[in-house]
This record gives sequence, C-alpha cells and structure tokens, in this order.
Amino acid sequence: MTVDRMRPREQPGEHARPALSGVSHQRAGPRNRAGEQDVPFAVTRISPEARSAATRVLASGWVTTGYETQLFEQEFAAHVDAEHAVAVSSCTAALELSLRALGLPPGGKVLLPTMTFCGAAHAVLHAGLQPVLVDVDPRTAMPDPDTVARASRACACPDAMMVLHYAGAPAPVAELAEAAQLPLTHVIEDAAHALGTSVGERSVGSLSRGTCFSFHATTNLPIGDGGMVTTDDPSFAERIRRARLHGMSADAARRNRPGDSWRYTVEAAGLKANMTDVQAAVGRAQLRHLDAWQRRRHALAEHYAQSLEVVPGIEPLEAATPGQHACHLYVVRVSEEYGTSRDELIELLAERGIGTSVHFIPLHRMPYFRSTATIPPGGLPGADALFHQLLSLPLHLDLTDRAVDRVCEELARQGAGSPAA
Repeated sequence: MTVDRMRPREQPGEHARPALSGVSHQRAGPRNRAGEQDVPFAVTRISPEARSAATRVLASGWVTTGYETQLFEQEFAAHVDAEHAVAVSSCTAALELSLRALGLPPGGKVLLPTMTFCGAAHAVLHAGLQPVLVDVDPRTAMPDPDTVARASRACACPDAMMVLHYAGAPAPVAELAEAAQLPLTHVIEDAAHALGTSVGERSVGSLSRGTCFSFHATTNLPIGDGGMVTTDDPSFAERIRRARLHGMSADAARRNRPGDSWRYTVEAAGLKANMTDVQAAVGRAQLRHLDAWQRRRHALAEHYAQSLEVVPGIEPLEAATPGQHACHLYVVRVSEEYGTSRDELIELLAERGIGTSVHFIPLHRMPYFRSTATIPPGGLPGADALFHQLLSLPLHLDLTDRAVDRVCEELARQGAGSPAA
C-alpha cells in the first residue's frame, strides 16, 4: 500500500483535516496543479449503519469479544458457505493461528508465493515453521503447478502450503495441492484479497483446511482491521478459537459470569488475537452492503478493461483458473511496448494527482527473508521479471466512472508511443 495515496473519507459536518500526504481536505477533494480533482488509490467506505452499530456497542458497556462477535462469525460463515468461522485481530493473525492449528513439526516447511505481503511470511516464521518461496507465472502473478512442484522438490517434501488468491483472482487450490503432493487438509488459503472470489462454482471459504480473510481498511469489507478464519473442520475451528486468546479454556464472556472470572486453564500456546465486539458490530453492518459493493467493483473493473484495450503496453493479468474475481485490486503489467518504465509512470501519474501502488515487492528481494526463507535453486525468475512491470490502479467505492476515464486517458497519454507523449 502506498500510504501517501490513501485518504480517509470525510464525513458530513467534519472540518477539513490534513491528509496523510499533508494536503488539506476540501469537500470537493484536493486538486492537482492542473486543477483536476485527485484520484486517490484507496478510500475506506464505512456505512452509516456501521457507525451506528459501533456507537450502540460502545454504549452497551461490553466492548470486548462477546455476543456480537459470535453473530458476526455465524453470518460471515454463511456468506462464504463455510461451516465455521473464527474472528481474530488480523489476517496475519489468522494465518499464524491456522498454521499452528495444523500441528506441524517444529521447523516444518511451508510453501508460499514470493509475490505476497510480508505478513504471510511472518506468520510462517512466528508459527515456528520454515517459509519456502514459490515463483509465480508472470501472466497471473500467482504460482502455477510447475513452480509449486519445483519448490516442493527444492525443499524435499513440504509439510504445508499457503495459497494466495492474488488481487481477488481465483487460484487453482486443488491443482496446486496436487503439484505439492499435499492433501487439502495441509493447505491454508490467504484470502486477504478474496472475499467474493469463487474457484469454479465454489466460494472461497471452505476449499482447504482453513481460509483466512482480512478486514483491513482497504479490503472489500473494511472494519478498520481484523480477520476471520473459515473452515468445515470443527476441531480445527476450536483450536483456533482457543488459541486466539492466550490458549485459555474460557473467553471473556464466559469468565464474566459471577464467580467464574478466575476459572480457566491453559493447555496449549496462544496469542492475544481476539476480535472485539465493536469491530464485529461494524463488520456485521458492512456485510449487509457487500453484495452491492461487489457489483460496483465489478463494474469499475470492467470499465478499466474496456478502456485499456486500446492502450499498447498496458496489459491486464490473465486468469489462472475459471471462477469469480473479487475485484479487490485492478493490477496491470507495464510492458516494454509501453515505452515508459513502471517507476517513471508512477511518478508521472502522481504529478497528475492519480494514486497507484505496487503489489508486491517479492519477498526474496527483502534482506530479512533472504536470510530466513528457502529460495529454490535457480532463483525466482518469474517474479523478478514481473515485479518491474506490476502496477495497481485505483479501485474503490468512491471511484467515479469519470475518474476511471481520467486514469485511462493519462495512461494512454504517458506512454512513450502516444502522440501526446
């Protein structure tokens, strides 16, 4: 995420406040030197119902994990067609707790894409396991069966695998598990981008042992922060539910009964990673808007796709497998044909008031992971080739059709082959 391209939404009645970039907010939005309104990379949508729900819970006097969290878990599980859901503090916590719940041996080897957020690799390491980085297909930005098989051979049989649905695109979970010679019970899905994704006809949420969702401020269901693990395995869900609160046998709601505050035991390691009822109340209210929000995201993505067909060198990513895209990000490749480098294009667009980002810097390019992760012999050439081309364009619910037109017009204008360049 490019932080200085994000701006919180200004609510009615609020005074103008400084943006993260230091630019003052006006009701019409900041304008660039050409007098045009800026197009921020991301804007967080918090519905009026969500604000009211948060106020209601704050006024109740019970704000930590409780009944509201239980309701959010039930409603979310139903939304993604899973049997169980466990609410936690973040997607990173969800990944770590899921890996711990697999019961792998200390130092067990976990395959994960090098093209992912650093939190995924931290989750592997914090779970006492060894990350093994997998190359990606430059056409999709995700591993394919060949790159998974190569990484699997390099580590002499992995113990588990983390599959990322990059940008909201469906990943071929079963095929990747087969390539790694792993049962689906040893696969965890990183669905931070994938609320609304389906693989074939099946919703992401119960395709593997555990699926981990994010409610970060820029996701399709923003609640500020938070995460959720979904699964069809009741014992797996119970291990995560207990581990999210220090491994204690009783949560705050149970210990709130008269005389029971001290009655609990600890039988396994755990974290402080529970979701609060305030977050859950916001999540429940936001969830009621999700279908409509997803329709708008799909319309914006289709608008981009049609408009960029005529811009040489700006190429959309290809689908790795049939299914439904969640449209969390709209990512393109800036190829050599475009004539302007990706980095130069980012700066040119910024000068025009258009925010962009890059998802992601490959993990093997970061010093910490070069020393802590396993990198297959021969390196990760697909990710290296793709990284310098990746560009994420604005995609959020405050984006207008005119703003999409403007982004596409600027992309057409800034290419070295453009008559206006």
